[in-house]
Order: sequence, then C-alpha cells, then structure tokens
Amino acid sequence: MNFDYPAALRFQCTKCGLCCGDTQEKTRHILLLTTEAEQIATVTSQPIAKFAESIDGKAPYRYAMKKTMENGKCVFLAKNRCTIYSLRPLICRFYPFELKMAANRKYSFLYTNECPSIGKGKTLNKNYFEELLQLASTKTKTQRRPNKKKQ
Repeated sequence: MNFDYPAALRFQCTKCGLCCGDTQEKTRHILLLTTEAEQIATVTSQPIAKFAESIDGKAPYRYAMKKTMENGKCVFLAKNRCTIYSLRPLICRFYPFELKMAANRKYSFLYTNECPSIGKGKTLNKNYFEELLQLASTKTKTQRRPNKKKQ
C-alpha cells in the first residue's frame, strides 16, 4: 500500500498520560469503533453506556470514551496507566499519529508535536507505519460487519 510517513522521526511512549485526556489547550475525543466498545464491555463486565457515549458523524467511530469529571482523563486511566491497555482503542494505539487520505487516495501519517515522547527513543521505520496501517485496515473491516448492539 502506498503511503507517506515522517522519515527519521524518533518516538517511544514515556507513559505520561497526556494523550488520555483533556489539557488546557485541547479537549480530547477518544473515539471507539463498535467492536472495540463491545469488547471492552465484555471484558470489564460493564454496559457500554457506563464508559462511552454514542456519537454521530465520525464514521467509522460510533462512540466516544467518557472522561472523569475531576481531571478530564479517560475513565480507564489510573495513576497514568491504562487499565484496559491490551484492549485500548485504535485511536489510542495510533497516538501521536493520525492517518489521512489525500485526494489521490494516498495515505499520509501525520503526528502532533504536543506529545512529549516525539523525538525520544528509537527512530521509526516504514515497517512501524505499515503495521499501524494494517491494524487500521483490519479493525475497520471488522467494524463494517453487522453486529449486535450492546448498551
């Protein structure tokens, strides 16, 4: 698959938790695919409505993760650690990257400089971005399957 990615970019997550909630500069929207919300509901034994809200206009995403009132962080963040890390949504797996499609149907990976882990750790190669692209493709294909709604 043809795509552009930031060359010679260093990144390694430092587990600061910035991406998991609001900051003074930005209100975060942690979006979920239906399949992700259903999986989290099953594993945590919680109804989707307890941890996410339905949204429209953000296809393929159907839910937005709720945040705590006290600090605007994801309800699954505790002591800067994700309590559902192995189930974390696609959008969380991508951060600090975003995938955009240009008019020529070529994908481009963009990133945000707000993440303090940019410039740290190992230099990312094309394979890293290929794996992210494959993950997005797999998860969004699964999303298109008809499924039961669990509220």
